[in-house]
Amino acid sequence: MAARTLIDTNVLVYRYDPRFPGKQRTAERVLHDGIADGSARIPHQAIVEFVAAATRGEPDMQLLNPSDARREAEELMAQFPVLYPDDAVLRMALRGMAAYRLSWFDSHIWACAEVHGIPELLSEDFQDGRMYGTVTIRNPFAMTLPAR
Repeated sequence: MAARTLIDTNVLVYRYDPRFPGKQRTAERVLHDGIADGSARIPHQAIVEFVAAATRGEPDMQLLNPSDARREAEELMAQFPVLYPDDAVLRMALRGMAAYRLSWFDSHIWACAEVHGIPELLSEDFQDGRMYGTVTIRNPFAMTLPAR
C-alpha cells in the first residue's frame, strides 16, 4: 500500500501523556490503524523529538524514563517505515519556511511529506484542513473532547 499519512511528533507524545486521556486514546488509535493498514510513515525528526519530549524535565515529571523512551523509539522504527532527511527535504523545508512562514521544525516535517509524496500530515501544530503544497493537514485531535 502506498504511503498516505505522515505522523507528527505530537501524536507520538500524546500516546504516553495521561494528562489528556482523550488525545491519548486518539493517538493510540491513529498509530494502531497506521500499523494495521500500512498507511503511516514517521519522519526521523518525529522520533528524535519524541524521545526529547518524553524524557524532558525532572524524573518524576517525565512521560517516560530514558530507557523506556529509547525502547519505544526502537519499536517505532520496527513498526513504521521511517523517512530520513536528504538534500531534497532540506531544500523544500527552506522553501516552506519562506512560502508558508512555518517554523523550521514544522517546515521540515511538512517538507518530508511533500518530497515523499505523502498527501496527509497528521498534526495539531498546523491549521486543520489547510493544504501546504500537495499536503493536507489533518488534526486527529480536533474532535477529541476532554475526559470527565
